[in-house]
Amino acid sequence: MDQPLSVSSSDLGQPPLDSTKKRRHLWIWVIVLVLFALLFWWVWKQHSASAAPAGGGRGAAMGGTVPVTVATAAKGSIGVYLEAIGTVTPTYTDSVTAQVTGVITAVHYREGQDVRKGDPLVDIDSRPYEAQLTQAQGALSRDQNLLAEAQMDLKRYQDAWAKNAIPRQTLEDQEKVVLEDQGTVQNDQGTVQYDEVQVSFCHIASPIDGRVGLRLVDPGNLVSANSSTPLVVVAQIHPITVIFTLAEDSLPDVLKQMHTGKPLEVDAYDRTQQTMLAKGKLITVDNQIDTVTGTVKLRAQFDNSNGLLFPNQFVNTRLLVKTLDNQTLIPSSAVQHNGSVDYVYLIQKNKAVMRNVKSGISDKGNTAVTGINPGDMVANSSFQKLVNGSTISISKVVIPATSSDTTEAAP
Repeated sequence: MDQPLSVSSSDLGQPPLDSTKKRRHLWIWVIVLVLFALLFWWVWKQHSASAAPAGGGRGAAMGGTVPVTVATAAKGSIGVYLEAIGTVTPTYTDSVTAQVTGVITAVHYREGQDVRKGDPLVDIDSRPYEAQLTQAQGALSRDQNLLAEAQMDLKRYQDAWAKNAIPRQTLEDQEKVVLEDQGTVQNDQGTVQYDEVQVSFCHIASPIDGRVGLRLVDPGNLVSANSSTPLVVVAQIHPITVIFTLAEDSLPDVLKQMHTGKPLEVDAYDRTQQTMLAKGKLITVDNQIDTVTGTVKLRAQFDNSNGLLFPNQFVNTRLLVKTLDNQTLIPSSAVQHNGSVDYVYLIQKNKAVMRNVKSGISDKGNTAVTGINPGDMVANSSFQKLVNGSTISISKVVIPATSSDTTEAAP
């Protein structure tokens, strides 16, 4: 029986399996090493690129001149403000409803019109109420004449009683008749006055100075007495108020200033806090703190002569609690921070010297600081290039504003 022939890979001219595996592993390691080298090169390049500006800045700071904008510390006053969100609220808002039932005959106002107290707004058909008034006036006239007749009879009876011509009872009866007629006349007078009021309700006038809203009724509409639907809404907007809330922790400072009798100023800004809409005064504080939110409501009044405050508008308010005088002011951008430490670069003999300061109140881009003196110059730019002792050149000088303006001057 023939035996099967065994042929090895070496006999067929192919490399052994172990050699193939070794070559494959070698190529894998080569590829891994190449990838690792590329990754190392990329990380080193990124690190060099990010370190270049810092190295260049430090080189400029240590070996060259750094151009900077400097600010001169100024002595002035700065306000302590409490900021809050408020809602514009009309001083008075009157929703005028019908007091009588009838058909509207005229609407005198235009939508959005400014009206004065007493200006006509709406007329309701008054003819039924005028007729009732005429009836009441007729009854009053009749009863007044009956009273006059009874009073004349009483005078005759008094004269007759003085001559003992009539019994006492007749005189007393006539006195009571006079009193009855007086009561009837008084009742008639009340009826006339009531009907006069009903007639006046047919001619509706503005109860306050203000602005009317959109027209809510038209001529020909039937309205009912004491209906909840208003005929017209009048809102007083000159002056107008803003209601805002403050945390209860701020209330003692506000009350302390109010007790001095000096009105506290309130500024109203738009939603972006960039444009001042109006300046006003704080007029009152609510009588209780909201226990849910821990806040208290305050109301400020504004003349609103420019009409920029509109009912139910949201505004940002700034309440001036007090003003700190004789403060050293520098631009807030000149103050640098290192953790809890604040510092500035003080300019001395064309050198930038680090100086620790203590920051206080900030307002309108200025900050009150201690640690430097008025007149000192501090760096206000190029902080990424400055180190302690850097040589600088002044490109521009900024003087902090002690009022609402900022002054810039060339070096």
